[in-house]
Amino acid sequence: MKLTSEELPKDPFHTSLSQYAAKSQRFSQWRKEKTGTDHYNHANLVDKALQLLKERIRRGDALAYFLRGQLYFEEGWYEEALQQFEEIKEQDHQATYQLGVMYYDGLGTAEDAEKGVEHMKKIVDSPCPKARHLKFAAAYNLGRAYYEGKGVKRSNEEAERLWLFAADNGNPKASVKAQSMLGLYYSTKEPKELEKAFYWHSEACGNGSLESQGALGLMYFYGQGIRQDTDAALHCLQEAAERGNVYAQGNLVEYYYNMKFFTKCAAFSKRIADYDEAHDIPLIAKVTDCLPEFISRGMAMASFYHARCLQLGLGITKDEAAAKHYYSKACRLNPALADELHSLLIRQRI
Repeated sequence: MKLTSEELPKDPFHTSLSQYAAKSQRFSQWRKEKTGTDHYNHANLVDKALQLLKERIRRGDALAYFLRGQLYFEEGWYEEALQQFEEIKEQDHQATYQLGVMYYDGLGTAEDAEKGVEHMKKIVDSPCPKARHLKFAAAYNLGRAYYEGKGVKRSNEEAERLWLFAADNGNPKASVKAQSMLGLYYSTKEPKELEKAFYWHSEACGNGSLESQGALGLMYFYGQGIRQDTDAALHCLQEAAERGNVYAQGNLVEYYYNMKFFTKCAAFSKRIADYDEAHDIPLIAKVTDCLPEFISRGMAMASFYHARCLQLGLGITKDEAAAKHYYSKACRLNPALADELHSLLIRQRI
């Protein structure tokens, strides 16, 4: 399973880029002078921010160097961001952190997991108070490296140790991503530790994790690590689905089908099945911080059940050609899951 990096944590010592720009008197004056809506488009705002940062750099503002690199990063100009961060990495821990992410994930450069790990270890081992807010996120990323066996020798035990440190007993200011990942880890390792999985998904969900909210719904639904509770399961799944958790959406589609709510199943499944996997999966992953693999599974489930409704005319007009299209999409997204669902329905004769 391919995991994703932890985003750069907010620095409590500095304002954000938008706050930084907004505090500039010249920036505020520029906005007041403009009346046409075209002046407020994204490209113009980015260009103005770069001009302001360039001026601040000329005046010797050390923070402006990092903010310019971060603006490049957020705009997807990774080569420019890499160059900027490399120039200041000895003076700025946030630049070191971002370089760790970029080398590990191959952003703006060839993938170099060992170099990425090296940068993250510098953050975790740093005694500097200015690196403190980065330590939990860096520990999560190091745990990811040990879990995936990239840049270091694979070790689930070391990954678990680092994630436990990063999770910090459920501290909402620690790595919520590590808390959620511990829930996933304990529910998939052998032997499974489902009570621990439920605990960590609960902690992560309470701290805002959309991924863990959907996972809790399934644990309640199947009675894994907790007493089975269909009402609690549906509450979690529906709320997670409304917030954009595609795997929760796919599982709700399955629930509607099995309960023979075919009209609801057909309508809801179509919306999810019509996502563009090439474009929407990365975008949804970025917006929701859910793992791409589970987004893909949710889309596959929706595509499969929508195809089933079309094939049998359940809750929708029968259309075998369209059914074939959605079956193909389900198989393309997740062949093993599509086969498993097909076999299950044959056994249940649904």
